[in-house]
Amino acid sequence: MFDPATGELVGVAPLHGLAELEAGVAAAQAAQPAWAAAGHAARSAALNAAADAVEASAEELARILSREQGKPLNGPNARFEVGACAAWLRSAAATPLEPETVVDDGTTKAVLHYRPIGIVGAIGPWNWPMMITVWQIAPALRMGNAAIVKPSGYTPLSVLALIRVINTALPEGLLSVVAGNRTVGSALAEHPAIGKVMFTGSTATGKAIIRSSAETVKRLTLELGGNDAGIVLPDADPKAIAEGVFWGAFINTGQTCAALKRLYVHADIYDAVCDALTDYAKNVPMGLGLDEQNVLGPLQNASQYGIVKDLVEAAKASGARVLLGGNPDENQPGHFYPTTLVADIDNTNPLVAEEQFGPALPIVKYTDVEEAVAMANALEVGLGASVWATDRDKAREVAARLEAGTVWINAHGLVDPRIPFGGAKQSGYGLEFGVEGLKHLGQPQVING
Repeated sequence: MFDPATGELVGVAPLHGLAELEAGVAAAQAAQPAWAAAGHAARSAALNAAADAVEASAEELARILSREQGKPLNGPNARFEVGACAAWLRSAAATPLEPETVVDDGTTKAVLHYRPIGIVGAIGPWNWPMMITVWQIAPALRMGNAAIVKPSGYTPLSVLALIRVINTALPEGLLSVVAGNRTVGSALAEHPAIGKVMFTGSTATGKAIIRSSAETVKRLTLELGGNDAGIVLPDADPKAIAEGVFWGAFINTGQTCAALKRLYVHADIYDAVCDALTDYAKNVPMGLGLDEQNVLGPLQNASQYGIVKDLVEAAKASGARVLLGGNPDENQPGHFYPTTLVADIDNTNPLVAEEQFGPALPIVKYTDVEEAVAMANALEVGLGASVWATDRDKAREVAARLEAGTVWINAHGLVDPRIPFGGAKQSGYGLEFGVEGLKHLGQPQVING
């Protein structure tokens, strides 16, 4: 693996194959029954011990993550991500889930329980490789399942290190990692012994997993591509929202599924919002992740760099106005693309209509809220969205009309382990986090009588 900021070798990861997958399945099958029988309290205690272990190794894990993924140590980046791993382990351990009596009328008594599924396959992305892996495995383990993790080929070292630390607190064989290629990922989705797959990544890959899982009627939770819209209403204060809009769009250098990727601003405050965003963005340092001052880093891989560059070039060629950035230094080591704001751009431009997944935000002018809602809803994705306004009641009215799994008010992309999260339309299905997230990692069983 090579550092996306410098091109230097970070380390060498194993390339696992089908034999390692089968070994992981066999180990999981051996370990899972006793783990399921241990009960929620014992499993929660183990998850809290795993969180302790993550915290004890936090700085080492953060440095591995920074070097392999590229994100800086500081800001909402590598140290933040490792801390979130511990927090989500603790949240999964602490979230109550009791049997639910759905009918008890003196004649019929029906109680809804959630039993372990068995083995859960977790296929993760390269943008938040540690944190999203924990989002997948923490509730799976809490619910009495074993888990097999398949990390992205771009960031296996981070996940291998994380699982090694977590496994110090778990029974042997319960949690394993198979660092293989797409063949391994497909085999995991097809495997008859794996009862559920959780996947975070592109819509195209998600559709392939659906096809691969069909023969075994496997349960799925899919968090797929998004192209999140934000609508700024005319009563918003441009200077007050600038910081929130910026981090909603540029957290992890824009490489976040639920990042703000297209911003619709009312004509009355359009220029003021553009100016306030530019003033804030131009002062946010980008550079090497191990340099403590930086809070933005490189794109993780050359392919993603090429996508962002091509989309910005197409926007420039169309006559859109570049407020900031858009001028990468081709002689600079690493995959750095400068923080870029693009105004006066048509809603059909590829930079708006396609998910850029990088540090380039298009800003579209509108004159009527109906028009903004229609543009926000026009795409076949709906992971997140946001409304920015002084009048929160008006913002909630607009939010209720947006086709997205989560709509934030005066923020974007904030996730909370207590609050369910999932996509609409082709951004996926199934819920993560909180009680609902636990339920999606269990097999419902009604005892009626």
